[in-house]
Amino acid sequence: MPDFDPQDLADRYIAQWTLPDAAERRAAVERLWADDGAHILQPPVEIRERAAGLGFGHTTLEARGHDAVEARVARSYEEFVEKRGLTFRPRADAVRLHDVVKFSWETVSTGTGEVVGGGLEVLLLGDDGRIRADYMFPGA
Repeated sequence: MPDFDPQDLADRYIAQWTLPDAAERRAAVERLWADDGAHILQPPVEIRERAAGLGFGHTTLEARGHDAVEARVARSYEEFVEKRGLTFRPRADAVRLHDVVKFSWETVSTGTGEVVGGGLEVLLLGDDGRIRADYMFPGA
């Protein structure tokens, strides 16, 4: 696996979610993610509670492969950045242990600069340093 700064990876990872240009987002996804990489999201508590009420014991959402990950990133951009005036930024806490990188991030109002949310990211990397699995925990 290539040697790299985990904070640089965290910065580039978060930047993909805030790119307004679709071609730039696609290029970022292809640079960061393995061809069959998976984005696995633990939904917010209210969604997990509704799912549990319907009899689902475990609830996760998953996007796999460049097309699905790109669609996920684009929808997040549209919903949070375009419509709600938010942005994302990594905290300066990225650490690497072998092929795993862990870091926290914040959701920030572009109008006030107020932190309105955030989460924890755990990335499992392939031998080439690209993301094989991304475990996202919003609200963590």
